Amino acid sequence: MRGLALVLTAVLAAGACGGTGGKRAADTASEKKMDQAAVGAAASWWRPKPRTTWQWQLSGRVDTSVQAQVFDVDLFETPAATVAKLKKAGRRTICYTAIGSAENWRPDYKRFPARVLGKKVADWPGERWVDIRQLNVLRPIWGARLDQCKKKGFDGVEPDWMDGYKNDTGFKLTARDQLAFNRMLATEAHKRGLAIGLKNDLDQIPQLVGTMDFAVNEQCAQYGECNELVPFIKAGKAVFHAEYELALAKFCPTSKKLGLSSIRKPLELTAKRQACPA
Repeated sequence: MRGLALVLTAVLAAGACGGTGGKRAADTASEKKMDQAAVGAAASWWRPKPRTTWQWQLSGRVDTSVQAQVFDVDLFETPAATVAKLKKAGRRTICYTAIGSAENWRPDYKRFPARVLGKKVADWPGERWVDIRQLNVLRPIWGARLDQCKKKGFDGVEPDWMDGYKNDTGFKLTARDQLAFNRMLATEAHKRGLAIGLKNDLDQIPQLVGTMDFAVNEQCAQYGECNELVPFIKAGKAVFHAEYELALAKFCPTSKKLGLSSIRKPLELTAKRQACPA
């Protein structure tokens, strides 16, 4: 639910994300080795396919009557009973949690040491960027959240703020820092048998499509970026896409052609939802 709030500063870090094709191939091979070593050959988890329908609700009581195959809802605020009800009805569930930032209303906020807290996140009161380079500090916090996600019965996780390196965080973050952080998030999720999505972070799709199990994107149609998500579709992985301002007629034809799972939502991400025609 971050699309409209972001003031893009991507140009500052774009160079660090680039490089030769050989370098990208090496990064991809390295990430796969790390993931496989950490997870083990016997592990398995849910992998949503393209065109899977979805609902995204992060505020208000979850409306379980919405006709969608997947529900993406808040980790902390969604009771296990709601997850169980959805699963009994044959739905898959994703827990949303911000980890590239720290939200001061969350029950584990005090676990973030002052030294890892950066600038305030623009337009989101009570939220501050975190220093994603501090993997040893953030990994236990992330792990505890994943344990809660798993215990409640969720099938996957949507981490938010996976592109801090493109923002004014107060830290000198690089594309390499972001890749290391995002791969850590994936490794820890897979250890617990949870699917994980790449939230926005379009520039690093070539390096991360092999590790992430689906993508979550805001406003790719409004900004003319939807084609950048095609690698996920080609890999047989769902792209859960939401627009806030465009009418369905403005983006659904393209979404259908590309194979995206597209909906229109209010910025507050209440239960209200308009889905592209099948």
